[in-house]
Amino acid sequence: MGYYYGIDVYYLILVLPAFIFSLYAQFKVKGTFSKYSRVGNSRSMTGADIARMILDRNGLYDVKVEAYPGDLTDHYDPRTRVVRLSRSVYNSTSVSAVGVAAHETGHAIQHKEGYGPLGLRSSLVPIANIGSSIGPTMAIIGLIFGMPFLIKLGIILFGAAVLFYIVTLPVEFNASSRAIRTLEDTGMFNYNEIDHAKKVLRAAAMTYVASAAVAVANLLRLVLITSNRRDD
Repeated sequence: MGYYYGIDVYYLILVLPAFIFSLYAQFKVKGTFSKYSRVGNSRSMTGADIARMILDRNGLYDVKVEAYPGDLTDHYDPRTRVVRLSRSVYNSTSVSAVGVAAHETGHAIQHKEGYGPLGLRSSLVPIANIGSSIGPTMAIIGLIFGMPFLIKLGIILFGAAVLFYIVTLPVEFNASSRAIRTLEDTGMFNYNEIDHAKKVLRAAAMTYVASAAVAVANLLRLVLITSNRRDD
């Protein structure tokens, strides 16, 4: 199958729908974040304040909170034990900032408790970076020059990158669950604020699902193309 009248059928069936879903997810998260960025929290606490409060409540006094350039670039760095918040979150008192800041502290708590999927994801980073950049190219080159070993190696490397995206899902979902639970336990925010924060985090989670879907679709396409070409 593969190509029909010059058309990449596997791309149309597998990759294109996942790519469209990815575009929708990006649009959704930006729209949701923007919407609730205009809604302030009742405590007038900034994202930095929220992150510091949650970290301290969990005994993570040594974890720093820093401003980071860019939009929606928020992340926790387990190597340096720093929660980095984009400036639109760090200095903001919006409900969006509350949700995002709490989510990133969720990763710091995972790190403290030795949450398995987080450790696995961190260990996959080096090979995932290599696999995503050269894995598909290696497999195609192996196919062109009739080198089965190179095909298999390329698919394995790209598979490791796909595994990274899959492992990311429980890591992100768990961090969001921890964030919401912590916000509820503090009793500092009302029901509407918690509900709005949930919507922001659900939209963000959709982007991770979309990224995993695109990665899996590309892997399946690569496997099918190389399998069909070898059978010809």
